[in-house]
Formats: sequence, C-alpha cells, structure tokens
Amino acid sequence: MAFFTNLFTNLWARILDNKGKITSTGGFLFGIAATLAFKDLYPDLEHSFRRRIRHLRGRDIPHPAPGHQDYVRLEDHTRRKSLYVPVDEQSARGTLNAESEVIATGIEGLIGDTPLIKLKSLSEAAGCEILVKCEYLNGAGNSPKDRVALSMINHAEEEGLLVPDRGDTIYEGTVGSTGISLAAVCRARGYKAYICMPNDQATEKSDLLLKLGATVERVRPASIVDQDQFVNLARRRAREHTDDPDRPGRGFFADQFENTANYLAHQNSTGPEIYAQTNGRLDVFVAGAGTGGTISGVALALKPLLPEMKVILADPQGSGLYNKIKYGVMFSSTEAEGTRRRHQVDSIVEGIGINRVTRNFEAGMHLIDDAVKVTDQQAMMMARWLVEKEGLFVGASSAVNCVAAASVARQMVKEGKRDARVVTVLCDSGTRHLSKFWKEAGDVGGADAEFTLDEMLKAEK
Repeated sequence: MAFFTNLFTNLWARILDNKGKITSTGGFLFGIAATLAFKDLYPDLEHSFRRRIRHLRGRDIPHPAPGHQDYVRLEDHTRRKSLYVPVDEQSARGTLNAESEVIATGIEGLIGDTPLIKLKSLSEAAGCEILVKCEYLNGAGNSPKDRVALSMINHAEEEGLLVPDRGDTIYEGTVGSTGISLAAVCRARGYKAYICMPNDQATEKSDLLLKLGATVERVRPASIVDQDQFVNLARRRAREHTDDPDRPGRGFFADQFENTANYLAHQNSTGPEIYAQTNGRLDVFVAGAGTGGTISGVALALKPLLPEMKVILADPQGSGLYNKIKYGVMFSSTEAEGTRRRHQVDSIVEGIGINRVTRNFEAGMHLIDDAVKVTDQQAMMMARWLVEKEGLFVGASSAVNCVAAASVARQMVKEGKRDARVVTVLCDSGTRHLSKFWKEAGDVGGADAEFTLDEMLKAEK
C-alpha cells in the first residue's frame, strides 16, 4: 500500500510545482489522460450526431429568399451518390459501414429527386440556357404523375378513405400517365386500380395498364358535361363499388383534376427540388397544363422565393387555357361555329390542353404571367430535334414544353437577357406515343431532318 501511496505522491509532484501550477511534465501527462478519455467518449458523440442528422434528413426545411442575411444553403450529398470501391476486398470493407447505407424503401423511394439537365443544342440555338426537369425518370410510372399518385393516396389514407389490403379499389379517369402511376403505386400499397380512358389515346398506354394489373375501360371521347365522359364514368364506377354490399372494400375516386393533393405534390417536392438544383437562380418556368397541378404547384413553391421569376403556360392547339391566361376568356378557335370537331381538344398532343379551369389550375392561375401557343407541327419538329441533337426520346407534352421554352428564351435574348435561365419539364418517354404522336412525327433523319430553330418556331403559326 505504501508503494502506491509514494507512486501517486511522486506523480502529483511532477504534475504540480511548489506554487500549485502545472509543470511541463504535468501538462504532457494530463494530455495523454485527456486523449485516452476522449477516445472512449468519441464513438458515443459521433453516434449521437449521426442519429440527429438521420432524424432531421427528409424534413421540409423552408428556403429563405436569396440575399437574405440569414440565408443558409443546406446540401444532402447522400442521395444518388456513386461509391468508389477500392480494388482489394479489405480496403473496400473498411470504406463501408451501416451508417453510410442509402437504401430507399419500395417503389415510393423511386419517386422524386429527378435530375435537372441542360439542353446543349437547344440552349445554343436559342441563345440562353434552357434546363429540363427529367420527370420521366420517376421510377414508378415514369412521369410527374408518380408524385401526384403517391400524394393522392397518402392524403386519402390520412383521411381514412383508403385502407391497405381491405379490398379498396382506386378509380380514375385519365388519358394515360396518371393511370399508369396509380396502377404501379396501388400494387405496392395494397389496392386495385380501375382506369377509364378515351378510346382515341395511344394503345401503348392501355396495354401497359393491363400489364400492371389494372382494369381498363376505354370509352368514346366526350365533353365533360356528358355523364359517360371518362372522368364522370370513373366517378360513377367508384360510387357503384361503394354502394355494392357484395364487393369487398370501397371505391375511391382519385379525381386528379379537382383533388388538390395534385398541386400540393408539386408545391412540396418538384418546386423545392428545382430551387435547390438551380441554387435559386432561374428566370422563367415553363409548363403545360392538363390537370394544372404541375404549373400551379411549382409556381406556388417558387414565386414567394423568386418574385421576379416568370411563369409561362405552354398550351397546345385546340386548348382554351391560352386565351384564358392572355385574355381572361376560356375559348379556343376550334370552338367557333362551323369549326368544332369531334375531339374536345383538337390536337395530336396527349396529356395537356383542356377547355375548363380545374381546381388545381385555379390554385396557381394568378401566378401565371403569360402563355405560348404551340402547334402540332412545332411539337413534332421539336420531338425530332430532341432525338437528333440531344438523344432524348420524349412524348408530345414534353415537346410542347420545349417549344414554348425555346420561344421564351428567344424573347429573353431579344430583350438583352442572354444570361437568362429557362426551366421546363420532360414529362414522359416517347415509347408511350408510338402509335399516335410519333406515327405522325415520322422517323428521325431523312430529307426533312435539317431545320433551324427559327423554322420550327414559325411552323404553322
């Protein structure tokens, strides 16, 4: 015992001198002790820090306007990250651990966070930067409607209108993309899908719906006032399901045109993503409107942050929304006496263009600054341009968006704004439009393959 007492006394004497101050030897010994103690404590601190980050990740954090004194840019480098794996196995195992895993859950994990890319040839031809949000890379139904389908289902579940694996069926009237997204998400969430659609839409869409396990009812094109119009029919089928005591579960009418969960999906995800990807630097957002959810939702997300940003509607021929934005009157030239045809919207373009104001469009209509009308010929020329010069094979609505974006970009250059940045949306792949839009657009290449952007923008004006 005396040995340990003497040892402790000698050590303490080395740490403190006769005036009670720490000696150089004492400082060295104290440093060793502190290092050993922190070494044991560090894993607990690191674990607590990582747990806190995981807790915060995924929350909606408001984005203050650029230039605000409290503006802080938050970045998450864990999504869509490529991992460098060393050649030897031992080194590889050393670089990976459970904390570094980034694994999404189910098909819902494939929705959102789509890339934003610059169209090189179109930007060069237009004279300023044109960026496109690649919504066709959403991984459920491969369109922006993936966000909408998931949002509508989530809201319905929160309100108790849908219960997984109860036998519930989701009914929707759609020209294709929303139905495809619903069919995919329904299967993952424990529901069935019943889709009503016009029989003049591209057959690839109904074929894909059947392969996804949906029930498809194709009907003749009709005005919204007709009770057998595809949207009204879907509403009636949902009610018939719910009223039938012999059928399991209940019928839920998704109602994408009037269900505000539609625009909220884009206000809460698409808009903030564009803001983050551009670091808040964009001058114009261009989009078409079918239900109106995309243009309204993005406008509602971005306008408060970027009040000088312009929102421009891209509208196909035959749609009345162009005149609604330009002149305040819902009217299309195809509705004039003696000119109205069988189709509600006299265009080869599917997915956008309408002759009524939906609740989703109305939600953001006051934020739309202007509109650009796009002809079928312009859309087909743009579709070929995107394949020939960008390697992008897209559908009709994407082509309309790009024509309008190029037109707006040209106008910005005329106003001396060569550093302007225009953002639009690529909605879906051209594979869904082979039997209609692309059949008319023709093959890429050939004698009529070479044309300028000016020739495109003047086509059938």
